[in-house]
Amino acid sequence: MLGYGLLGSFVIGLVGAQRRNSTPPNTFPHEYPGIPNAYVNFEDSRAWQDYFLVKDKLPNATFAIQQSYAGNLPVNRPGHPNDTLFFWGFEKTNGSLTRAVNDSDETPWMIWLNGGPGSSSFLGMLFENGPIHVGNDLSLVDNHQFGWSSLADTFWIDQPVGTGFSTADSTGYINSEDQMGEDFLGFLANLAQVFPSLAKRPLYLTGESYAGTYIPYITKTYFGTPNPPVRLAKIAIGDGAIGSEPLFEDMPVLNILETYPQLIDYDPDVYNYFKEQRQLCGYDLNLSYPETAHFPSLRPNSLPTDGGAFQGPFRGRTKALTKDAFHSALAATSQPASSLSKRDLALRDERRASWKRDLSQRPNGTIDPFYECFLLFELIDYAVNFTAPWSINDPLRGEPGFDVYSIPDALDPEAPQDGTFFLNNAVTRAAIHAPTSKNWSASFNYPFQNNESNFLAPGTNQFGDPSVEPMAFLTDLATNSTAHNISWVVYSGNDDLLVGHIGTEGTWSRSRLYYFKSQAWLAATIQNTTFQGIQGFTKKPSTPWFGDDGQFAGIVHQERNVTYVLFDNAGHLVPQWQPARALTFVREFILGNNPNGTVLSDGTVVGGEGNPLVNDVLPGEHNPIFTGSGTTLGSTIWPSATIAAWDSFIATATSSSTAGQKGSAVPQVACIGITLTVGLISTVMMLI
Repeated sequence: MLGYGLLGSFVIGLVGAQRRNSTPPNTFPHEYPGIPNAYVNFEDSRAWQDYFLVKDKLPNATFAIQQSYAGNLPVNRPGHPNDTLFFWGFEKTNGSLTRAVNDSDETPWMIWLNGGPGSSSFLGMLFENGPIHVGNDLSLVDNHQFGWSSLADTFWIDQPVGTGFSTADSTGYINSEDQMGEDFLGFLANLAQVFPSLAKRPLYLTGESYAGTYIPYITKTYFGTPNPPVRLAKIAIGDGAIGSEPLFEDMPVLNILETYPQLIDYDPDVYNYFKEQRQLCGYDLNLSYPETAHFPSLRPNSLPTDGGAFQGPFRGRTKALTKDAFHSALAATSQPASSLSKRDLALRDERRASWKRDLSQRPNGTIDPFYECFLLFELIDYAVNFTAPWSINDPLRGEPGFDVYSIPDALDPEAPQDGTFFLNNAVTRAAIHAPTSKNWSASFNYPFQNNESNFLAPGTNQFGDPSVEPMAFLTDLATNSTAHNISWVVYSGNDDLLVGHIGTEGTWSRSRLYYFKSQAWLAATIQNTTFQGIQGFTKKPSTPWFGDDGQFAGIVHQERNVTYVLFDNAGHLVPQWQPARALTFVREFILGNNPNGTVLSDGTVVGGEGNPLVNDVLPGEHNPIFTGSGTTLGSTIWPSATIAAWDSFIATATSSSTAGQKGSAVPQVACIGITLTVGLISTVMMLI
């Protein structure tokens, strides 16, 4: 069995610490010289524009920066005047944000949101799609050529209240996502007063990860507002948390292995084990085009007790750890160094053989009693125990060399990304009118219902959010979107382990699921949503799209105002891994109306129906796994004979697979066990 004593004591320590400090902080905006009034009203737009204008030079900026505006604006929640959202908006051209109001102005503007919940959108600005970046050496880097503000006026907004540089009093954090939506519309009302042209221009609302929950709720609130303060034109969600935890974490595991068999060293026995576990858990959903029935409610990855509480070692865990904390905790739950010694190849192979012998002695048709249906955690545990290059180093160094946001990234440690020195610098803080009542942080465990331990409360998800997942109302949202001529774009990185694309394709309907993974994530999302009277896409996505360099960039498919885009060679943070292709994507498929991949009325597809997908995945079995310390110094590529043997095996394995299920009984847990040396910590990473 795993090092459960270490794991348990670690989790209890974290939970206990949060219980001892359960009151969230009280923060408020700062009033800098020249403020027109104490955030009472924003009718004098010119005065507020002058106040929010970033006039001072930013520290370490050796290049010209687009004109920008930044500061806090209230969300207009009664009784909570200090509840504000922080924005930093960059103009495409000087004066484009402060232009006069024109009812016929079709000039687009964009908003970008990161997720978490509790992650700042300036992670996106500084490390993904903003015009300025912070380099690995903490220098300020010009990223205008790939910044999305080069295409349209763009705002990066910290939300919900209390996130990043946004503020909230200790009783003013959001109680639900419906309240978040109301807050955001209140903020937009004030933003449109400061910049009046925004009220009439088309808004393109974009974001990634847990913004896959925020954006549908904001859109839902928008539809419920009689006279919304802005004109929403399109929503775009990348690697989004739209469905349930089993959907985005566990259902796509087999598709991940078919995409990157490197994770299991191309081992057919291990693949077959995970295939059986997925089937036993009821996660082997079969997608058809179009769909003929809604997917069933998925079995929770841990079954509840008679009292309604969830059991198993992965329940009651700390729910919102960052990726860095995940790495440290993984090391903390490892066995003592004296028992591990060096993880050389011989020792790893010996333990792996022992694990497989253990498998062979178990009865078939039983769910593992330790992991239950936490298949993603079990897969990561396997990789960091038995598969080089992820497991070749001593895990007690504090970094396992495993990046859940990008499978090919085995850097150990990873390249540093830290915006705190720049954003908390006194010069920066004053220039962007940031609050002095708090320091900026990249992420924190968001205290839903003003409770930092809310993730322990019954009826909440793994992050403490009590709101129903957006999947529950996506069909209604699609109906309203059609009536208001608002289009949807959903996209995913093929290398993302945490939120994979098969889950996306199948979520867009009415099943009670939480999240998704790669092609699996996208498939399960879209195929479970009814839009314009038809459930899901009528054809399987298969049309290639290309970057400005003419090279293959991924898959695109468009039907009935819904666009699905898969990025090749990109992880969870698509603009970070593929900045040029991400910019092309925004230009062509978000702001533009490129018809590539569109299904026409006669059934033909613009751009044709190619064959880059194999068994619903974009294969990565030939891709190198990058290694190094802080920067890429080398790569691991498996022998061609190993890959050829795998290709032969998987062709047979996938062709002979059962058809999956549209509904099945929840299987019972049998008493079997897996023996690994290092127990994966019982956490879920914060979805930034």
